[in-house]
Amino acid sequence: MDTECMTVTRFVLEEKKRFFPGASGDLTILLNALLTAIKACASAVRKAGIAKLYGLAGSSNTTGDEQKKLDVLANELFINMLTSSYTVHVMASEENENYIEVETAKQGNYVVCFDPLDGSSNIDCLVTIGSIFGVWKKPLDSKEPISCILQSGEKLRCAGYAVYGSACMLVLATKNGVNGFTYDPSIGEFILTSPSITIPRMNEKRGQKIYSINEGYAKYWDKAVTEYVRSKKFPEGKEKPWANRYVGSMVADVHRTLCYGGVFMYPGTKEAKNGKIRLLYESIPMSYIVEMAGGQSSNGHCSVLKVQPKEIHQRSPIFLGYKEEIEKIEKLYEKYPPGTWALED
Repeated sequence: MDTECMTVTRFVLEEKKRFFPGASGDLTILLNALLTAIKACASAVRKAGIAKLYGLAGSSNTTGDEQKKLDVLANELFINMLTSSYTVHVMASEENENYIEVETAKQGNYVVCFDPLDGSSNIDCLVTIGSIFGVWKKPLDSKEPISCILQSGEKLRCAGYAVYGSACMLVLATKNGVNGFTYDPSIGEFILTSPSITIPRMNEKRGQKIYSINEGYAKYWDKAVTEYVRSKKFPEGKEKPWANRYVGSMVADVHRTLCYGGVFMYPGTKEAKNGKIRLLYESIPMSYIVEMAGGQSSNGHCSVLKVQPKEIHQRSPIFLGYKEEIEKIEKLYEKYPPGTWALED
């Protein structure tokens, strides 16, 4: 047995000592609270059938999605663990209509936005799901909780996601890079297994030609997305078509893109002009992770990290992956302005 294993806590502490020697250590405490929630979620996902956690909980969240029993449990775990860490000032969750302000006696200096259980519509059929989070520092001049939450991705301190699949993995991104930690249930710790993750380059052997999008909505795409996808399916000359891989769980699709390369897309459509993905607790954290790993993000016009949120549950189109491909998509949006639909009524 390797006794020199690098746990998440050890990794964060060593980064703190190396890059931020004067830091308070509160971020380490906050991350440990998140890890506890993620471990509990991973355990609940594993025994969901036995514990009768599958099925609907009988209510809907703020965006109108029917809540699953695991959704409710995961949300409560995240809120309770973060509140009891004494490091969080205010938080926002996909499952709560309003922000959650921590009581004064337990308040800290960080802001956390999270999707406690991404891809939960796939729970009952055992498809990979996950959790997504982003962590900001409370602005010094902030007087209202809502102004603490509505910060752009350029001000993120760290972001991450957990994958509940064949194994449980935490992918954590800071300004010093992206690292993957696999959960070892025998010791109850996340161990560094994928250090310094970088998205492959297209011309590298490990870089795969994969595009990920829900083609069921092709009828409602704009011309930019339609033309881009067509170029992948019907390339010119002897170039081979790209493979299409789409799970329908953002964590699963982005994780594959990070590991193998390619492009993940969830554009706006004629029926939903801002798409489906929420900006604060899905698009921004995932964009931060991909960009810190050497990839690129875009809403079709600029990096998602540059977008200034205006409301907690704001939605945004999102494109993630190879830099050169994201640039192609942005050029197509210059060619076809927003509202130029592929199929007119």
